[in-house]
Amino acid sequence: MLKSIQGNFDDPEVHKLLTKHFIELRAASPEGSAHVLDIPGLKVPSIKFWSLYNNDQLMGCGALKFLDKGHGEFKSIRIHDKFRKKGHGTIVINHLISEAKKLDIERLSIETGAGDFFIPARKLFKSCGFEPCEPFAHYKEDINSVYLTKLIATD
Repeated sequence: MLKSIQGNFDDPEVHKLLTKHFIELRAASPEGSAHVLDIPGLKVPSIKFWSLYNNDQLMGCGALKFLDKGHGEFKSIRIHDKFRKKGHGTIVINHLISEAKKLDIERLSIETGAGDFFIPARKLFKSCGFEPCEPFAHYKEDINSVYLTKLIATD
C-alpha cells in the first residue's frame, strides 16, 4: 500500500536517504555544476516535499519547487536502494506529477547531470515523457547539466 507524507524531514530514514542523495550527487558533479539541495534548502516556502512509503517502508522521496506561475521544477527525487531498478522511480514521479496538477502546475522541468552517473535518471525521465529543453529559471548552459521538461494537463 502506497502512502505519501508531505514535509516528513524528521523521519530518520528520510533524513538518511536525503543525506546519501546529497553526498552522492555532490561527489558525482563537477565543482560549480552541483545543484542538489540539502535538507535546509528543501525546507524553503517555495518547495513542497513528499516521502513515499510502500507497506510502511520508505520507498523514495521528491520535491516540487515553484518557479513561476504554472511552472515547477523537480528536486531531490531519490529512490531507496532496496526499491531501485524495480519501477518505483516512475511511481514517485507520477505521484509528484499528480501533486503538481493539484497545484495548477502546467509545466515541470528538471536539471540533472550529463555524466554517466546520471544515465539512470535521464532514462527514467525520458520514459516519463520529459524532453530536452533549454536552461530554465536560474540555470545557464553547462556541459555538465541536462535540462528536461514536460507539459502536464491540469484538470
